Amino acid sequence: MGRYILRRLALIVPTLLGIMIINFVIVQFAPGGPVEQVMAQASGLNMSTTASVSSAGTMGPSSTNAYSGSSGMDPALVERLEKQFGFDRPAHERFFLMLWNYAQLDFGESYFQNRPVLDLVVERMPVSISLGLWSLLLIYLICIPLGMAKAVRDGSRFDVWSTGIIIAAYATPGFLIAVLLIVVFAGGSYLDWFPLRGLTSDNFDSMTFIEKVVDYFWHLALPLTALTLGGFATLTMLTKNSFLEELGKQFVLTARAKGLSEKRVLYGHVFRNAMLIVVAGIAGAFVGILFTGALLIEVIFSLDGMGLLGYEAVIKRDYPILFGTLFCFTLISLIMHLVGDLMYVVVDPRIDFEERSG
Repeated sequence: MGRYILRRLALIVPTLLGIMIINFVIVQFAPGGPVEQVMAQASGLNMSTTASVSSAGTMGPSSTNAYSGSSGMDPALVERLEKQFGFDRPAHERFFLMLWNYAQLDFGESYFQNRPVLDLVVERMPVSISLGLWSLLLIYLICIPLGMAKAVRDGSRFDVWSTGIIIAAYATPGFLIAVLLIVVFAGGSYLDWFPLRGLTSDNFDSMTFIEKVVDYFWHLALPLTALTLGGFATLTMLTKNSFLEELGKQFVLTARAKGLSEKRVLYGHVFRNAMLIVVAGIAGAFVGILFTGALLIEVIFSLDGMGLLGYEAVIKRDYPILFGTLFCFTLISLIMHLVGDLMYVVVDPRIDFEERSG
């Protein structure tokens, strides 16, 4: 197993490198770079308008006329902006410099926030991690019992109706659920029970410990509901099908023939085998929540997490933050997929990845 782990860890470096190269190349052709952003602000233009006019010179040294919105600008000012943002160098030099800095955990400094990117990532990461972990906990606490109940009552009215509700929840995007929750429960058109944005109240520091806990979960109620409703359908059906497969095997029939109770058969013999694929998928489910649903939820509820940070970086063309968050998300994803493989071995020691890879 040690050799397998070492091989997977060694693959992280080229995988990270490939992803960074692809995204760096894509950004070269993205319109409305930081130089254009500053020039648009200086000239009072709308950035969305200037971004759609021209994509030339976004990420590389160029003449003044190559930038949209540069008409009438002092060429010396444009040159200073290029030097300030590092665009006075060729693209390949900037890329290798970025890799060298990343190897030293130096993600640079934000173009528009004047703060090191690493500080911003460390500051925002706990919000995204906590949001992902709490939603994952809720999803598993709901999906496992519900999937087991559906498997035991397969074909019953409960199974049919619960399947319909699950499919409806799965078909509804998480961001749409979030908007509906805001309209109904956050002072939209009906009730005003929950806060509209943020993770804590303004007077959070002056609260007692119990009040802080209550305030924290009060702010998390709607985001977690949106993430849970949009993410538990697949896992519920996976749990049900896994239990149905195990319930139809010979060892279950033998256990029942010996006179064991249905509860003893379900929890003593079926549960461990059926939960193998479910438990081992925790790491992958966490990555899915963190990279898809949580990003939009953070934007909608204005939660200061990695998703909102990356979204704002894309809007402002703040490339150090954009590449820094991309690097962190990719690294977390690769590590969590390795953890997912290791959980297979923890749940079922008979699995040996070294023999399979050999």
